[in-house]
Amino acid sequence: MTATIGSWTVGRLAEEVGVSSDALRHWEREGLFPAPERSPAGYRRYGPEGLDRARFIRDCQRAGLRLADIGDLLAVRDTGTCPCEPAEQHLERRIGELTAEIARLEGLRTQLTSMLGAVEAGTCDPPLPQNWCPPKAAVGGECK
Repeated sequence: MTATIGSWTVGRLAEEVGVSSDALRHWEREGLFPAPERSPAGYRRYGPEGLDRARFIRDCQRAGLRLADIGDLLAVRDTGTCPCEPAEQHLERRIGELTAEIARLEGLRTQLTSMLGAVEAGTCDPPLPQNWCPPKAAVGGECK
């Protein structure tokens, strides 16, 4: 349910965007949101620009960008120019991070599959202290 244009409270804006009120307040503290207008009672009031900005931040976070990266993009976006070039750099870096994380997770899956196979076969050695790996696997230094 969309509130009347220009009348979003922090709770209503959060509901509209699909984030928590705390997330919006955090974004404001981090400088991603300019301080909104306040009602006579002191409540934050957001207009259509706030809705657009909150959706942009949410979408960037869903793409895996950090708040600092999003701040860089917003700085460019706020000038009225397309943030495509800075966005490309941030996205390429994030893809590299994801590729490294996927490789790490695939290695972990291989280790866990090997451990499960040893457990199922009844051939697993007792693990070394403070180590998940049986001694034979630990010799290669791959598992810690």
